[in-house]
Amino acid sequence: MKRITFTIIPMCLLTTLIVVGCSKDRASNEKVSQTSAAPDNSAVNVRDRNDQTKTAGDQAENEADRTISQNIRKELSADDSLSTNGKNVKIITADGKVTLRGPVKSDAEKSAIAGKAQQVAGVKNVDNQLEIAN
Repeated sequence: MKRITFTIIPMCLLTTLIVVGCSKDRASNEKVSQTSAAPDNSAVNVRDRNDQTKTAGDQAENEADRTISQNIRKELSADDSLSTNGKNVKIITADGKVTLRGPVKSDAEKSAIAGKAQQVAGVKNVDNQLEIAN
């Protein structure tokens, strides 16, 4: 009988220590997630809710416009001098008219992206709506 008692007590103690240790880790993780601020782009979303703002849904479905967007994306992806945001700008093409949207690192990057888009075959004009990120 004594032998069983000694084995049960250490197992209960070990279980208690594990439970207490895990709950402290979870509490500290919850505290960290509460203190970090979530990104808030609500104002941008409200601003962009109008008929004049081009979105991905405005991308034309014809092959010529899709090819233009693909070629611009290839040019941006191949340029190692562009930031990650610069390589991932929104490219919307309709009837050869290209709209560029999204955040970029600098004014120079904004100009470089617009220049690359303008050089792609089939582009009639480029509406550069890129914004400098803070």
